[in-house]
Amino acid sequence: MAVIDYRDSRAIYEQIASHYERLILSGIMEENEQMPSVRSLASELSTNPNTVQKAYARLESEGFIYSVKGRGNFVCNARKLLEKKREELKEKIAAVLREARELGLDIEALLRDAGYTERTVV
Repeated sequence: MAVIDYRDSRAIYEQIASHYERLILSGIMEENEQMPSVRSLASELSTNPNTVQKAYARLESEGFIYSVKGRGNFVCNARKLLEKKREELKEKIAAVLREARELGLDIEALLRDAGYTERTVV
């Protein structure tokens, strides 16, 4: 079940969408698996159905789910999404490493300070 954190600065629909993105990318929700209905999820989360619909619309626009008229929403192929996410993460890592280098920081020390050792990175 998605959990809403009212202290989170993100909108509720963004929290719901992010939760399902993680479930799909991690393989917990499988391709063609049916998503909870808008009404049932809204009831479960004690939120407005329009909020859940907005989260589902975002997930659909980003390629995480597809809808079948009269049947509901279903999970898309996660392999493609995971590869896209992998590329995004590579770009973020490269940007952080580039910034660290520009500032003259020792990247190995920075990783150690962040709790990453050779074992945790690999």
